[in-house]
Amino acid sequence: MYLSNATGAATLTGASGILYARLFKLVERGELNSESTKASKQMKIKSAILVALSLVLSAKGFAQVATSPTMGTTPAPAPMTEKEVITELKKDGADQLLKDLDRRGVDFEMDDETEKRLHKAKASDEVIKAIRAAGPKERSAAQTAAALANGAVIVPPAENADFKAIQAELDPDKIISLANAYVQKYPQSQILTYVYAYEAHAYQQKNDAPKVVEYAEKAIALKKDNVDMLMTAANVIPMPQYIQLHQGDEEQLLNKAEGYCQQAMQGLDQIKKPPNMDDAHFAEQKTTALAGIHASLGLIHYDRASQGLMGWDKEELAKAEKEYQQAVTMTSHPEPSDYYRLGEVYVREDKIDDAIAAFGKASQLGQGIVKQYADKEIENLKQQKAQMAPAKQ
Repeated sequence: MYLSNATGAATLTGASGILYARLFKLVERGELNSESTKASKQMKIKSAILVALSLVLSAKGFAQVATSPTMGTTPAPAPMTEKEVITELKKDGADQLLKDLDRRGVDFEMDDETEKRLHKAKASDEVIKAIRAAGPKERSAAQTAAALANGAVIVPPAENADFKAIQAELDPDKIISLANAYVQKYPQSQILTYVYAYEAHAYQQKNDAPKVVEYAEKAIALKKDNVDMLMTAANVIPMPQYIQLHQGDEEQLLNKAEGYCQQAMQGLDQIKKPPNMDDAHFAEQKTTALAGIHASLGLIHYDRASQGLMGWDKEELAKAEKEYQQAVTMTSHPEPSDYYRLGEVYVREDKIDDAIAAFGKASQLGQGIVKQYADKEIENLKQQKAQMAPAKQ
């Protein structure tokens, strides 16, 4: 996460970056995308990444940048002017002023003339000291020191500008080009994990599953608690367009994906609410992310079920059903693709009515290829039911 400081450089927090908005997944036959929904998904991906890089708990009131206007944040109060300080000191007293100084800071630096005016307004030595510490330079230095102590890194201005160019780009090919250039230019950068994250999402737009996993794992190697990339890798590895390229290694890959899910859950649990985000919105974002992890676990168990020696493994199907049920019921905005996969699980369990209901929700909530496949499955299942029904006398 970038945090501006007084020098024009940027600070990146060390442990709390997180993707709260999950990317569109799936569907049957391994499609990551379709022409009818590509533009909207591109914007969802860009929005998701911006949220991922901005939703952090910053140290000591560091000002967040590039935050989404829909994140439930409120603007920070403006620093106090010298006139406001003197007026409040006279009107409300030193105790109230000290509280507001800590909360707002001041927009001026202390010098001899300012100190004389404050003493004339009956400011004590304690108040003078607090005002000096609340000045722009002092606050910036204190905040930077606190951030560094909590694992943040300082990003030089030139590097910051190049990263912002990646942030601002929407075209996936250009993102990849900019990211590769960034890695070449700043091979020791402390924020390469986020550069690789952008590259992984760009390849996701291009439907290149192997590259998505490759760059997600590069990001994870640099930052073990990069929940965005843990979720992305766990999401893509069990998908047909990736797992089918690695025949013979399915068990190992599915175990790895499951491990990523567990790491992502642990990472989510460690995220603390940013000070300017309301409780309800923060809880909703975390729940949406958790639903995404359960959906990935559902697909992992579904893949395992398909590898049963004597046909579909019933125990793994039951686990897949449980995970998908959690994914679609724990959030107010379930993914249509999760309902589709749940329908597939029900079909394998011979729960035809439940399957029809799940595909119906996928059709109702989805669009494009998800809706097309869901409607087709509903039609096929209804035909099967009709053929299985006893003939009327």
